[in-house]
Amino acid sequence: MFCKRHELANSIIRCGQLCGEKGYTPGYSGNISARYKDGMLITTSGSANGYLCSKHIVYTDFEGNSLEKGKKPSSEKFLHIEIYKQRPEINFIIHVHSPFLSSFASAGKDLLEPIMAENVFYFGGIPLAKYALPSSKELVENTIKYFDKYDAVLMENHGFVVASKTIEDAYLKLELAETYAQTVLNTYILGGAKILTPEEEQAILGLRNK
Repeated sequence: MFCKRHELANSIIRCGQLCGEKGYTPGYSGNISARYKDGMLITTSGSANGYLCSKHIVYTDFEGNSLEKGKKPSSEKFLHIEIYKQRPEINFIIHVHSPFLSSFASAGKDLLEPIMAENVFYFGGIPLAKYALPSSKELVENTIKYFDKYDAVLMENHGFVVASKTIEDAYLKLELAETYAQTVLNTYILGGAKILTPEEEQAILGLRNK
């Protein structure tokens, strides 16, 4: 990542505003980060993603230490750090408590079944990480293990986290995932979704290489 600090900070602020406008990040919930130099820029503890400004962004090393006096990074900083360490190609992470994804997380239901082609293509599936106390080491361990294969994970009784090379892609995948969760929920009203066959699922995944 060779972007200047203010450019990355502004991209986090814009993303937070979009999340706020869409209702993905109610109140003080959630956090956003960007890989920067030998650490990351991350939203500060107690900040609201929908109302971010420059003072709400802090430079933090990969030990979790704030490198700016008077600024405290999000309590979920270690989740972001471990994703960056595990996936060197990842540059941006968004963690939110959006309503439909959080509903599945709170019901203890993953989104792994292949139902819509677009979501199979972009996600392969969205697994569910086992519950642990927010900000705890156990929460990090329960969640990070899915990032070896997936870019988006539901966190049981908590929320959703998505990571990507660009902040635009991370945000658009959040939009896709939230709408997908709403669609799947609607299928329950209609008697249940039609599940794609393994052959159909593999054919969709095969399009990634074309």
